[in-house]
Amino acid sequence: MLIYESTLRSFTQNIFLSMGCSDEHAALAADVLLLSDLRGIDSHGVARLIGYVRLWENKRINTKPNITIVHETPTTATVDGDAGLGLVVAPFAMRLAIQKAEQYGSGWVSVRNSNHFGIAGYHTLMAVEKDMIGFAMTNASPLVAPTFSNERLLGTNPMCYAFPAGKYPPVVVDMATSAAANGKLEIAQRMGKKVPEGWIQDAKGDVTTDPHALKNGGSLLPLGGDREHGSHKGFGLSATVDILSAVLSGANYGPWVPPFVSFLEPPADPVGLGIGHFVGAMRVDGFRPVDEFKAHLDNWIARFKSASTIDPNQKVIIPGEPELEAEIDRRKNGIPLVDEVVNDLNGLATRFGLSHI
Repeated sequence: MLIYESTLRSFTQNIFLSMGCSDEHAALAADVLLLSDLRGIDSHGVARLIGYVRLWENKRINTKPNITIVHETPTTATVDGDAGLGLVVAPFAMRLAIQKAEQYGSGWVSVRNSNHFGIAGYHTLMAVEKDMIGFAMTNASPLVAPTFSNERLLGTNPMCYAFPAGKYPPVVVDMATSAAANGKLEIAQRMGKKVPEGWIQDAKGDVTTDPHALKNGGSLLPLGGDREHGSHKGFGLSATVDILSAVLSGANYGPWVPPFVSFLEPPADPVGLGIGHFVGAMRVDGFRPVDEFKAHLDNWIARFKSASTIDPNQKVIIPGEPELEAEIDRRKNGIPLVDEVVNDLNGLATRFGLSHI
């Protein structure tokens, strides 16, 4: 089913308003989710809306948060999100990082006591709009086993870097540090498909292609899949995200990160507050004139796009290109939603007395 952006945006905003969000926060939260759907990252868009509602119903999300700065220096800060929507808390933190960068060249903000913040790319692109390089990462509920382990200790822990270009679109490197994001498993489950080997393992630590393996005690694997294919590097990247997002901010880390799903209770022995994020912004002109940087990044992009390829019908893909192509198409033709998501959204509409999509 194809839904036009304006229709889906209005619907999503009304759900957040029904949850008690302010007009400003409802519009912002809807904007973060819609960009995910527009850019083809369906696992982090409105498909997640029912999850936010359930967390709110379980009093694990505060829709009227008092977001505060609890520690600050000229170039750094720690923000407490007051259990608010990460879709609102993370942009607050990035705006603060940008303000610091405007004055001092760079700004770095750690966040505690937050929730799932949507796609990391949304937050980094805020910096790109100011001719800055953007950084964003977040830890997440433990679904990933470290190399050689069958115990879930880390989240999919995405990290994102975005760079402003000139005539070309920004370079946006947005990726999970696990072999696959949990959202891709959810999509495979909805479609009744197996997943590639190297994404997940069962409870015993054996590789499986069953997308339901997590429900039976299995775990996602770090980027690389196994030691022979570099999973220790994925483990290291995920550890970096966890430490910067949570150990640094005072959020929960490792196995103490609260689950996104509402039917699982948070750990009874928390080591921090909520989940954590880490965002940053650096002024390009803190290093060289912006026009020079953009011209050379354009040259970098052009050279990589012209690289010889094994298959003449396949070109090198610049990070962020597929998402931009999806965004152009979906803004024009509508956003595709699978039946299960449509049913979930219409269930929310009934719950709040709104019109179905």
